[in-house]
Amino acid sequence: MSERKGSALETMFTFLLGAATGFALGILFAPASGKETRKKIKEEVVKTGEKAKEGYDKIAKEAEKGLKVVKEKTQESIEAIKEFLDKKKEDISKKTKEYPE
Repeated sequence: MSERKGSALETMFTFLLGAATGFALGILFAPASGKETRKKIKEEVVKTGEKAKEGYDKIAKEAEKGLKVVKEKTQESIEAIKEFLDKKKEDISKKTKEYPE
């Protein structure tokens, strides 16, 4: 499960990095003044930062949901083990009463 989330994060980061690099190269080689070029790069950096934050938030929410599920399943397992052990203790107690030494 963690490999999947890590993989999604890496894929998103790689995509954003590639998109930003492509945009920057496109702007740098496009015929425009330095002022216009800097303005376009700044705007794209802001957009990319916002997209990265949204992606991070989305992944963080999914990780939080996953953690909640793991906690719930762990608690259920603990309760099942406790019930099992209590039942075994009762069985042992009954047997020792039935067959005292």
